[in-house]
Amino acid sequence: MKYADVILPLALPKNYTYAVPPGMEDTIQVGSRVAVQLGRQKKYAGIVKALHGQAPLDYKTKPLLDLLDKDPVVYPAQLSFWQWLAAYYMCTEGEVLNAALPAHLKLSSETILLYNEAFGDDLTSLDEDEYMVAEALHIRKELRIGEVQMILDKADVYTTIKRLIEKKVCLVHEELKEAYREKKENYVQLHPVYEQEEKLAELFNEMGRAPKQMELLLAYLHLLKTQGSVLQSELLKKSGATAAQLKGLVDKNIVWIEKRVVDRVPGGKAEANINFTLSPAQEIALQGVRASFEQKPVTLLHGVTSSGKTQVYVKLIEECIATGKQVLYLLPEIALTAQIIRRLQKHFGSKIGIYHSRFNNNERVEIWNKVKSGELQIVLGARSSLLLPFRDIGLIILDEEHDASYKQQDPAPRYHARDAAIYYANLFGAKVLLGSATPSLESYFNAQQGKYGLVTLEERFGGIAMPAIEIADVKQPTAEKQMLHNFTPMLVDAVKQTLEAGKQVILFQNRRGYAPFLLCSTCGWIPNCKQCDVSLTWHRNSDKLHCHYCGTQYPYLFTCAACGSQTLVPKSFGTEKIEEDLQQVFPGARIARMDVDAVRNKDSHNKMIQQLEQQRIDILVGTQMVVKGLDFENVNLVGILSADSLLSYPDFRVNERAFQLMEQVSGRAGRKHGKGQVIIQASNTRHPVLQYVTLHDYKAMYEAEIAERQRFGYPPFVRLLKITVKHKKQVIAEQAAQVLGNWLYPHLGPQLVGPAVPLVGRVRNNYLQEMLIKLPRDTKVIAQTKQLLREHFIKLQAEKKFRSVIITPDVDCV
Repeated sequence: MKYADVILPLALPKNYTYAVPPGMEDTIQVGSRVAVQLGRQKKYAGIVKALHGQAPLDYKTKPLLDLLDKDPVVYPAQLSFWQWLAAYYMCTEGEVLNAALPAHLKLSSETILLYNEAFGDDLTSLDEDEYMVAEALHIRKELRIGEVQMILDKADVYTTIKRLIEKKVCLVHEELKEAYREKKENYVQLHPVYEQEEKLAELFNEMGRAPKQMELLLAYLHLLKTQGSVLQSELLKKSGATAAQLKGLVDKNIVWIEKRVVDRVPGGKAEANINFTLSPAQEIALQGVRASFEQKPVTLLHGVTSSGKTQVYVKLIEECIATGKQVLYLLPEIALTAQIIRRLQKHFGSKIGIYHSRFNNNERVEIWNKVKSGELQIVLGARSSLLLPFRDIGLIILDEEHDASYKQQDPAPRYHARDAAIYYANLFGAKVLLGSATPSLESYFNAQQGKYGLVTLEERFGGIAMPAIEIADVKQPTAEKQMLHNFTPMLVDAVKQTLEAGKQVILFQNRRGYAPFLLCSTCGWIPNCKQCDVSLTWHRNSDKLHCHYCGTQYPYLFTCAACGSQTLVPKSFGTEKIEEDLQQVFPGARIARMDVDAVRNKDSHNKMIQQLEQQRIDILVGTQMVVKGLDFENVNLVGILSADSLLSYPDFRVNERAFQLMEQVSGRAGRKHGKGQVIIQASNTRHPVLQYVTLHDYKAMYEAEIAERQRFGYPPFVRLLKITVKHKKQVIAEQAAQVLGNWLYPHLGPQLVGPAVPLVGRVRNNYLQEMLIKLPRDTKVIAQTKQLLREHFIKLQAEKKFRSVIITPDVDCV
């Protein structure tokens, strides 16, 4: 008898084993999807992790219901990667599968109600809701849950269904539903007989009295010549004809309509074109990376902003795909992919594809299959693209490797794409290139210790100088009432000069919305979210108060809830306020805003980037989206509006993150023509990080920070593991955290910090308690600690009082 271990898309602590039916033994493969039953009724599509002859000792196996794929949807390397992710980041393989597979490949059963013929047709004993559903069932014989909801015109239909089942009016059936559908389009094809010129000429002569059909035919021939195939919708649009007039040609057997399967995500042009020459500094860096890869699998490329790291990447990608291997190019933000994909498509054509969360479920399935088949040799994407089923990967590039967006927060697996990429590459014997102008302290430390190779690129491409950075003191102009809205006189003058010179400006403010909070000037009351312990942000565009933690929106308040006075005033400023102020100070300028609220649509960020490239925007104001790796040759001035907010966050990484943000945003200035200018507005002008940024001195920042980290025991000298305990009741959360802490302390001692309430103590009506564990950089100790934690998590939740407590471990938290 053959058995299959199956990973299900559920947070189950272990995988289930199923019996392989005799008819499936020869066709089933590791990595294929199979339909299985879990419990009494529920059906799921799972992935076969292993095939063997050992029956489980603890329970009786159920047979697999169906084999859903002729070929596997993942390779053994991905299954090994999933297993490592689950073990290292303390989650389940089901959670990893759930994150990796596109939704339309994760089938779960849909409940179908079947009419019970034995009940008969006497419905008089039923109440009104039961009668409506039973009557529809009697006619249709089967109904889905959604259809029942439509019949009763309400969402909660389960009590009604439960009563119908108890009265034996209907039976319940579970059915697996395949969600993915191929996209098909109508194509127009000329009858082969008219491919002969004389026959076509005769046809034109005959059609002299049908001018619309003549126009259709001429439009068809033009599209055929220019595009190679003719889409029905394009033909009707070009000719201005109707579907009925086209049908006339079909009825005469002049053209045929043919349905064809088409790509939802079409590729670029077919040919590749690497037609640029590297600068001497880039060539030295390229040779350095090649030499480093011969010694070490991971190399850090530390190149200043605008040094041309992307062109070095292109040369390495070209060399890798020439060997027949695949390349993964990771970026921290979706917003970055739009600009870089256009550049890479010029070089690699249809060999490159893009993958991120803004694609719909059908598009994701198609990209998944193209990567699995090897049709896409290069994938550009955000961290989720690391979970794609690569056939044979040869190179992984992590651009802007320092970025915190590479760490997944919720849901599990809470993996760091940089660390996971290094393990994933190891499974294939592939190389990893980490690129950044401001590397993370961990990566730079590993390079200094010799664990990674290190290559530096210290000059900007084309010999352009680094931008001049000036600190604008906010205190004096504020005291002398010289501030123009939220702009210092120095910044206002610089913007005017830049606009007069025909150049562009980027202004960076790390808060979205209009005002981060409202304040009652009488009693000091601040409106807070009802579900989270955070103040509400006023968004003027929607004229609502938004919670940036749970997404709840509230009406704007005019009256203080504490003292009843009508003296609520907006305080501080976000990107919406800056945009409005700019329109008043520079009325003739074309101003745009780039933040999460402004670029929600799939293509909106791409359009805004193109507008800036085409110089249709004079001033762009934005959040971190404008910081990361974007390249605009006409931007000459960058303004950082509130450096103090970057430097005052209570976190051990605050100085590192502030330096990275300010250095990255300053790197957007003066990338092509002349020396750029950066103005940083700050109150605490003597902060050491501002001095490092002014001098573009990464090494001085690194040396100061690494000494502090070593002194107080923080990464990279230790590994951090955060445990978050959540519950709807504050007292339960506190008690659970205290009990868990008391159990762990004898084993961990001073390595355990907490439990304590975090900075935001309540989110989505869950009260939070946190513990931090500092672990030595010892693989064996870390593995033992994780096993200890798992055992104590189970022990805690076994107690009735704490059964509903949620425990979330976050390994290598950032």
